Amino acid sequence: MKSHVQYVLDNWGTRKLDSITRADVRSMVDAVDAPIAANRVHSVVRTFFNWCVENDLIANSPVSGVKAPHKETPRDRVLTDDELRAVWLAAEKEGYPLGSILQLLILTGQRRGEVTGMQWSELDLEACTWSLPRERVKNDRRHEVPLSGQAITILRQLPRIGDKYVFTLNGTEPTNNFKAKDRLDRLANIPPWTVHDLRRTAASGMAKLGVSLVVIEKVLNHVSGSLGGIVGVYQRHEYAEEKRAALQRWADHVEGLVRS
Repeated sequence: MKSHVQYVLDNWGTRKLDSITRADVRSMVDAVDAPIAANRVHSVVRTFFNWCVENDLIANSPVSGVKAPHKETPRDRVLTDDELRAVWLAAEKEGYPLGSILQLLILTGQRRGEVTGMQWSELDLEACTWSLPRERVKNDRRHEVPLSGQAITILRQLPRIGDKYVFTLNGTEPTNNFKAKDRLDRLANIPPWTVHDLRRTAASGMAKLGVSLVVIEKVLNHVSGSLGGIVGVYQRHEYAEEKRAALQRWADHVEGLVRS
């Protein structure tokens, strides 16, 4: 669906703040078919009206007493080696752009938006490095991703459409269309999985290969866990070589699964 903020604006953009009732909130949220998306719309509306109350624009929030419509439970899905192989082979058949995106998600362990928004200017294919500027990452910290030989091979084989985005169909904007995942799911023929499960699978896979937690967190660009709090303030070592070794080891493992 469109962005959650845009969805709210499309419905209420011309409404006066004090005209929106609790029933209006329930009606709009209930109209969202996808459970998680409905929860996100609820969160956007709640945050906005709380801000309005804090700034004396309205006396009371119409979201007060309206709970999120769906219960969410943390996911812990990690693909098995056989499942990962099936997804990779399905991605090979799917090809550019979605298939290539999924393969790089598997190999790098980075976030979906970071890969789909990848720009040619961020890549140094000779140095085998992907440099993400702080405005492109979730935690507002510049992030260096060492690229395995397998990732470099994929990138060198991609079509060049325009000079900016790596994954684009028109050269002017990145593609973020995952509708073809339904077709890829049929090819892979495994139990339901999400794109984010690939990131969790990469992290779990590196751990099984003996990569330390601190290096995995550096690869994922996490600032919590073992690098959180006071440790994160004083621990400035970027583990560049350790990250490179970990991602190459993981890529070799994936290649071994696929070619076996």
